Amino acid sequence: MVSLTPNPSYSLTIRMHVPNQAGMLAKVTQAIADAGGSLGDIDVVERCRENVTRDVSVDAASAEHAEEIVNAIYALEQIEVVKVHDRTFKLHEGGKIHMECKAPVRSQEDLAMAYTPGVGRVCSEIARHPERVYDLTIKSNTVAIVTDGSAVLGLGNLGPEGALPVMEGKAMLFKEFAGLDGFPICLNTQDTDEIVETVKRIAPVFGGVNLEDISAPRCFEIEARLQKELDIPIFHDDQHGTAIVSLAALVNALKVVGKEPQMAEIKLVINGAGAAGLAMARLFKKAGVNHITVCDSKGIISRDRTDLNSRKQEFVVDQGGTLADAMVGADVFMGVSAPGVVTVDMVKSMAKDPIVFAMANPVPEIQPELLDGIVAVMATGRSDYPNQINNVLAFPGLLRGAIDCRAEAITTSMFLHAAHAISTLIPDNELRPDHIVPSVFDHRVATAVAAAVQQAARDAGVARN
Repeated sequence: MVSLTPNPSYSLTIRMHVPNQAGMLAKVTQAIADAGGSLGDIDVVERCRENVTRDVSVDAASAEHAEEIVNAIYALEQIEVVKVHDRTFKLHEGGKIHMECKAPVRSQEDLAMAYTPGVGRVCSEIARHPERVYDLTIKSNTVAIVTDGSAVLGLGNLGPEGALPVMEGKAMLFKEFAGLDGFPICLNTQDTDEIVETVKRIAPVFGGVNLEDISAPRCFEIEARLQKELDIPIFHDDQHGTAIVSLAALVNALKVVGKEPQMAEIKLVINGAGAAGLAMARLFKKAGVNHITVCDSKGIISRDRTDLNSRKQEFVVDQGGTLADAMVGADVFMGVSAPGVVTVDMVKSMAKDPIVFAMANPVPEIQPELLDGIVAVMATGRSDYPNQINNVLAFPGLLRGAIDCRAEAITTSMFLHAAHAISTLIPDNELRPDHIVPSVFDHRVATAVAAAVQQAARDAGVARN
């Protein structure tokens, strides 16, 4: 296995006293390089005749690698390490979000309008005309980010407290990219009925609901029941966000290799039959991909399998076998599964100009360095490689559009329109093997997705605004 690239998720700031002599800082940077670290900012904290106190930022590939880098600096003579802090943990201290007031409360007059007695007039207006809750409260700009902590990232069942940092991060992204106010709702239950009932009871506050990190197959039932019983958009990002961005990237990757006109004929393999993998297969079929083979940990989902739930049975094929068997002659491989399950030989068995999306995080199904010169297009779920398949390209704009048009439901046509909006942000003449999706920091993305979603909602007759 090739070592993972050092990245900011394992970033340190090391404060050290360095003798104020020529060449001493060079010893530090050389030690970091020899240990495989990626050097970041170097800041002077204090300088005197004898010493310079510096903060040096370093990216590592893992917690163990970070420790190796620090030990390499400790081993240097005349260099005194003062303190080391993990930048990721530092960013999370005290939480990542907070609430702010939109209107000042500086006088009796402000208080009388914002709270009692003036607020009573507004309450009465909403009671008489319930639709005005969208005009006169935060409902028109809020998203409930709901989890039970049962499937947190790739880490498993961490419970509600363990899931909270992810939900805070999600709230940050909603705000940063779509201006939506997201509230982390981490439920201390993993009972399907209790989750559905709880979300229904808190729904009056929110313009939409983003379900997150809920394990399969319960997540499917929870989403379906909430969609049926509530009249606000319900979006399960682990399913549909991944599917939307993957479809956008697939369309552009096929353009790069000249296979887009044959989308209906390509052979596509998905490894991973959880929430994301099955949603991808379903959306790809709607987009016109006819030949899809889905694999789980036991191999191809085929008719001779007796262990399949109803969700998996939707995608059975006649011929069984292993993942390696499925990949022979495949045009596209997409992994939402586990680290290291794909080998170089398996990729070499694919069709000409293979497209590989290895999206397991943090360690992909196969590391991109192993496929240099073998694949035509490579994508991962990581930010330190080109072509990151990142859900943030989809969910902020999708919820923004759905809430703004007061959609009663989320539809498949919204997903297709959102994927099209993302893919077309890169003109054909700018497509390259290492540039098939726009940057997550491209300010056009959320706006384009929101507009596409609103149009799809109106076309489907589910937009109330």
